[in-house]
Amino acid sequence: MDRSEVRERLRAFVLNDMIRMPTYDLQDDEPLITGGLVDSFSLALFGVFVQEQFGIFIPDPDLTVENLDTLTQMVERVMRDLA
Repeated sequence: MDRSEVRERLRAFVLNDMIRMPTYDLQDDEPLITGGLVDSFSLALFGVFVQEQFGIFIPDPDLTVENLDTLTQMVERVMRDLA
């Protein structure tokens, strides 16, 4: 799976399941949590989604605002384990 496919799957998940605004014009580097779009508890949803969709387990200590505040950071974290 390539980076663009991962990005589009994650973008759809963020828009539909995390912020629940499917038509929102989400920028790749837009802060999700520090920008107030979602709360940090949404990172647990992200962890479950990544495990179900990509077969990647992200340990709880990695599910942090510092690591996963933007779509770009989320894509990078998934790609690291897909490589």
